[in-house]
Amino acid sequence: MTQLDTTAMPETGRPAARARSHAGGGPARIDLLPPPPGAGRDDHLHVGVYRQGTALVRRRGVDTALEPGDLLISSAPQPSNLLHAVSSTFLWFRVPRFYLAPARGELAHLGGLLAPGSTGIGSLASRFLLELATWESTSGLPHHQLPALRNRLAHNAADLLSLLITDLLEKETAPHPATRAELLSRIRRHIDANLMDPGLSPQRVARAHHISVRYLHRLFQKEGVTVGQWVRRRRLEECRRELARTPVRTSTVAAVAHRWGFISAAHFSRVFRDAFGISPSQWQTHASRPGPQDLAP
Repeated sequence: MTQLDTTAMPETGRPAARARSHAGGGPARIDLLPPPPGAGRDDHLHVGVYRQGTALVRRRGVDTALEPGDLLISSAPQPSNLLHAVSSTFLWFRVPRFYLAPARGELAHLGGLLAPGSTGIGSLASRFLLELATWESTSGLPHHQLPALRNRLAHNAADLLSLLITDLLEKETAPHPATRAELLSRIRRHIDANLMDPGLSPQRVARAHHISVRYLHRLFQKEGVTVGQWVRRRRLEECRRELARTPVRTSTVAAVAHRWGFISAAHFSRVFRDAFGISPSQWQTHASRPGPQDLAP
């Protein structure tokens, strides 16, 4: 993980809304993973783990005091809703959106999502990131083993952040009544459990949940996607993760595509490139190659 020295962070324009970018004199922003080819400077998400001091986050007119370990997730390096952060310290991670499960549009304008670091997925993510920041200097492993292990741990951290962000976004946009949200959540879990089945279809999903296909489509329509688009997106995400962990010599792109329900390797390559801007073979080569990274805040 490459350290980014950010002593000159953008100001929010609010009185006393300045966050110190250094904790104890060490770097306070870390690149979790290298960006894929063609990624721009703005194609990142910023995840801050709150360490100490006094800081407030304002959401929908309500000010919430941060506790040590809380996470703040934003599309901007300095969230505009971070208030009164005088003498407070964060450990910031910069994560390419490419590695995160939610669609790019969902992540484009995140305004400082707050995740408690004491419970649930937020607790796991907070502790994992803090441990990861010092892991290399305390692992005691031979130097030649560190790049590959660092790469795997960083991908695991991105997966954990994906779960956390998806959970936060679902809570923010939860439809009413609650029973509808619960049904949609069950359907999504069912789809995830059956992604490898090439026969997965709207008809089978609807039948498994005792609803009509029309109502199933209506549930997803309110989310801005069709059932088929959702299934394809999830399959592509799982293929992307597996290709990142699978060296070219051990598994082909076609094998990974077939394992996750794509019947045609050519079709898979086309939709993968359309979704991520890079071919699956290029991604497999890039992602499985550990790069020179530094991790010691």
